[in-house]
Amino acid sequence: MNITMPARLAEIIEDFELSEGREKIEMLVDYSERMSPLPERVVQNRGAMDEVPECMTPVFIAAETVDGGMHFYFDVPLESPTVRGFASILSQGLDGATPEQVLAVPNDFFYRMGLEQVLTMQRLKGFSSILAHMKRLATEALEQTSL
Repeated sequence: MNITMPARLAEIIEDFELSEGREKIEMLVDYSERMSPLPERVVQNRGAMDEVPECMTPVFIAAETVDGGMHFYFDVPLESPTVRGFASILSQGLDGATPEQVLAVPNDFFYRMGLEQVLTMQRLKGFSSILAHMKRLATEALEQTSL
């Protein structure tokens, strides 16, 4: 079975591919500023959000599956705009994706975006950790549907 990358994430990757240098950081900050606020039902259950412990920045994530599509919610401090931006990209780019599509996203897709040109390897490892955690949640969603 050939699983394609969600169209919105592919568009975001292409936008970054076409940008250069400092513009990539500006785009991350822009995504950071556009991060959706947590829905009230997630805020009220904030303690149930998963922490991504491998990330130096405190990153908390929640996921839900509705009609086969996943929705991810992130809580990342405002003072961490690059991490917030990356989480926002993942949230927007994978919104409504099936668990299989989430699992099919290459672990290092951000290299296609050219982020290694403007961010440290440590920051990129944190990004990988966020995606890995999302994939764990996608795996759990698949396991729930097969019960």
